[in-house]
Amino acid sequence: MDIKRCPARELTVKHSRVIIEIVKWKSRLLRVLHCFTWQYLLFAFSSNSAGQAAMGLLREEWGINNITVVTAPYLMLPTPKFKLTFYTDIDYLTKVPRSVKMESLQNGYLFPEIFMRECEYAQRNPHARLIRLGIGDTTEPIPDIITSAMAEQALALSTTQGYKGYGPEQGNRELKRAIAETFYPGMQVKENEIFVSDGAQCDISRVQMLLDVSLSIAVQDPTFPAYIDSSVIAGRAGRFKAESGKYKNIVYMKCGPENNFFPDLSTTPRTDIIFFCSPNNPTGSAASRQQLEQLVKFAKANGSIIIYDAAYAAYISDESPRSIFEIPGAKELAIEISSFSKFAGFTGVRLGWTVVPEELLYANGYPMIKDYDRIVCTCFNGASNIVQAGGLACLSPQGFRALKRTMRYYMENAKILVDTFESVGLKVYGGKNGPYVWVHFPGLDSWDVFNHILDRAAIVTVPGVGFGPGGEGYIRVSAFGHRETVLEASTRLTTLL
Repeated sequence: MDIKRCPARELTVKHSRVIIEIVKWKSRLLRVLHCFTWQYLLFAFSSNSAGQAAMGLLREEWGINNITVVTAPYLMLPTPKFKLTFYTDIDYLTKVPRSVKMESLQNGYLFPEIFMRECEYAQRNPHARLIRLGIGDTTEPIPDIITSAMAEQALALSTTQGYKGYGPEQGNRELKRAIAETFYPGMQVKENEIFVSDGAQCDISRVQMLLDVSLSIAVQDPTFPAYIDSSVIAGRAGRFKAESGKYKNIVYMKCGPENNFFPDLSTTPRTDIIFFCSPNNPTGSAASRQQLEQLVKFAKANGSIIIYDAAYAAYISDESPRSIFEIPGAKELAIEISSFSKFAGFTGVRLGWTVVPEELLYANGYPMIKDYDRIVCTCFNGASNIVQAGGLACLSPQGFRALKRTMRYYMENAKILVDTFESVGLKVYGGKNGPYVWVHFPGLDSWDVFNHILDRAAIVTVPGVGFGPGGEGYIRVSAFGHRETVLEASTRLTTLL
């Protein structure tokens, strides 16, 4: 098959596209070619001259002659960047074009890209003991009282008396009552306003279904990438601007250390939707009551809706609000999304919830809760009965006490990491109200820092720029880990840095 006449079909390396600077690509490309067998390569450049220069390097200087190489212009990326696309023989193609919205997504999703680099490192260093402080995945066992409740519910399914099929799409009523009592005391959050789900990240996309494609959005910068990616998939992000690393129709609210990573609302333009996370992922900083009052006032003045991510609220140790609904007037303009993943260790179990207040109305006066209920009933059949039994046990007095001990354990890890980075003279943020440590490396590229720590210390972190342009020069380090692992990481980092 002649690849030059073959319609373009992009494949992936470990499910992640590769976009790298041409001045840095040699070692990585050679690693990829060493690890995988390819018949054809297509390099798409911003100009034909750049492509020809690169092909000269491939064939003449690097000795890559056994692979058919084709160049083509790629106008989305400015020189000296390029897009690396892999091809193989294709026997059949459908006539269905790829979604323009999916094509608008840049790079791979952050964490699969990190996983790919981790795999490449492991292949080069098969005997190295990797320490993973990157993805925010819990590590400590779920308390027995919780797993026993799930086991009991599972065993009951094998009996006539205990079998249950479909439950309410909106969630078990007893669990919703427990969520309201535990997380929203005195806030007048009703059971029918709580929608139990299979996790906060899924709910972010379901909430996107509520929003018309024409609506404008704002996000913190840096921020959790799912807000942006789900907006791109929904078709409301606009064109990606490679020179700035931003999407045209998204307002990036710069959040720096000078204001505890809270945006300057006086310079923020009006948008229909504001995504806001507190405690923030990745910075670990929690917004104060005064700051959230400013945010609610700002949203009300602009007729905007706040999508508030409270997934880490249970880690707050000071007087910072644990819910946007602690702020008067918030029920008229906010949706809150939360999760059992990080406070209960349910990252692999999957359980979360979203609060859509009855007071929240569209511009025409129609209640948003009715549309969200329709979306849940159409796109989701309710969380697992077994998992919801575990969630109810989490919120029992004994279960919640046990989970608080685990959260204290993670925050002790965070202190170890904060002390480690501060001991070598680095500026560190977070680690007090959330299980993430946000470390500043002034003047350095965050992917370079990530690669340096991975290559020299065998520690996986997260490059700050993966959370937005405002994260450049930072890395995020997770406090989720076994104590001995965190202590070993501390020793390695102290030696390296």
